[in-house]
Amino acid sequence: MNRLSRIDARMVAAVAAPGALALLVLLVVLRRQDLVGVVLALLCVLLTMVTVVAVSAARQRNEPKPADQPSPTGPPDLMPYGIDADTLDALDSRDALRAVRDRGRTRGGFSDR
Repeated sequence: MNRLSRIDARMVAAVAAPGALALLVLLVVLRRQDLVGVVLALLCVLLTMVTVVAVSAARQRNEPKPADQPSPTGPPDLMPYGIDADTLDALDSRDALRAVRDRGRTRGGFSDR
């Protein structure tokens, strides 16, 4: 019973895609421009979204999980002193960046290459 209650993402995509296509063909053939046409269009959009999500889930399931790798960091003598990524993002003017470079040069932190 447990196996039947769990549906594979590929099966969901295989059922939803033809359903969306059938509704789209029905909309084009009937050319309804009333409440029934709106409901059919919304069902077509819903089935299309279900198909896209199911295909995405099936692809993610097949991809191997990446191994945990340590984050690459440079040697401490090349890293700027007292400056993190948030601070660098906040510095958007050239004068502020020049001041940070000058401060690093006076401390012997890094050089231009």
